[in-house]
Amino acid sequence: MACSQTENKVNQNSTITADNIADEISKQVKHYPSEKIYTLGYSNDKCYFEMFVDGIKLTKAFNKALGNTAVEINHVLFKSGKHTISYKMYPLGKSKEYDEVFNMLVEDTDLEFDLKSYDLKNEKAPDTDYITYSLPKKKQEIAKGYTKEKFVGAGKTFYEGSFDVTIDVPYNSESPFKNAQDLRKMNKNELETKLLKKYKEVWNIYQNKEYDNIAKLEYNSLKDLYVSTYESKEVINKNINILFKEMYKSSSFKMQPIEKYKIEFFADGKLAALMLDTDDNRLRGNTALWAKVNYDGGTRGIFLNRYFYIPEGKNEFMAY
Repeated sequence: MACSQTENKVNQNSTITADNIADEISKQVKHYPSEKIYTLGYSNDKCYFEMFVDGIKLTKAFNKALGNTAVEINHVLFKSGKHTISYKMYPLGKSKEYDEVFNMLVEDTDLEFDLKSYDLKNEKAPDTDYITYSLPKKKQEIAKGYTKEKFVGAGKTFYEGSFDVTIDVPYNSESPFKNAQDLRKMNKNELETKLLKKYKEVWNIYQNKEYDNIAKLEYNSLKDLYVSTYESKEVINKNINILFKEMYKSSSFKMQPIEKYKIEFFADGKLAALMLDTDDNRLRGNTALWAKVNYDGGTRGIFLNRYFYIPEGKNEFMAY
């Protein structure tokens, strides 16, 4: 993909630049008597999976056949109320942890979630527990008087489920794509052509190091991240300096070709992305916008996971 020599025009956040993005985000951050950070913990065995909150990609786990950890979810919570946590599960195939090759989800596949929070304004207080969720299972009689629980998705190559939680946050934000069009209703060929064109524009912006335009593209998602985590101006400045001065400005920063992708929808069809269509577990679950850069002692992949929407009454994609 050839690099454009003329700077692209970004159709959002016209006043944002690489020099002022940190200050403009800091102006939006507010502080409260209680500043809860919500975490979604998970443990898995014999499966890979992806997690979503209200249809927005939260994280993915294609790196370990079994394990447990937790991820913060505030950045995809825009206000208090009921939220839907959903997941998509996939078989392991080959893995380092097991000799057997799992081409399907098996009876003892396991995946559990637990929602907790801690309060930045009360660090001595214990974490608050809200809900624990386990995969649906059915009992199977193995012998008289002895039953075994079996995952209901055993034998399948894909399984998905969801559960609802009620969460209280002190801030009240509005996602920029709240009133966006349902992209699932667009003609598929038209959507792919239009979306690929936008990807090429954004690809060139990153490859050509158009820092002000990069700031315009990333402002909304970075703002939602730091507003929802009540972050200090010092931390915001530090993190954005690393992003722009150490990552994007690095002479080793190089965008990778847009290829082998598939269209996926998020947030009830309001967001769309070209996702990498690959079995490489290092790349799976990311969009087709990514780069390589030498950082922190080695060559690393940077996944520029932009998602795209079209506001009601408009015709052009915007980035989130």
